[in-house]
Amino acid sequence: MARNNLTTDERKVTGKKSKGAGARFELKVRHDLENKGWIVSKWANNVEFEGELCPNGKLIPAKTKWMFTKQGPRPAGLGSGFPDFVAFRKIRHPGLSGYHVIAVESKVNGILSKDEKEKVEWLLENDVFEVILVASKGEKRGDILYEQILKGGKRKENEKIN
Repeated sequence: MARNNLTTDERKVTGKKSKGAGARFELKVRHDLENKGWIVSKWANNVEFEGELCPNGKLIPAKTKWMFTKQGPRPAGLGSGFPDFVAFRKIRHPGLSGYHVIAVESKVNGILSKDEKEKVEWLLENDVFEVILVASKGEKRGDILYEQILKGGKRKENEKIN
């Protein structure tokens, strides 16, 4: 059914289902990375392009999303940073010490919005991250595909992160 033909109540139900599916997929991506030996943490920062102070972008703490109810305001989304996760693990190579660090954004369909693409480009250009991956659902049930985003917005498909 086309989106325009849905009633307000039907849109609310669809939105709740989509939000829940996205949250479940994000959790699945986190567990997949942890099973592959990565230490995963929620990224609590965001890139801000608004205002006179930061027209070229600035890394800021992610803002808490609030839900206003009859009982008063309460936090609705604490982990609203972009990208979703930062993951790291020790380099396993003789003579080298340090950590591999990657950023991971979970998208069920693998498509980034215009704003998200701008943020990815800024994070890469300003050397906040060297590697940013977009996790999306694969063709088979339970598969997770990782695509690396390169400077300039190009993608390197089926990135192995073992």
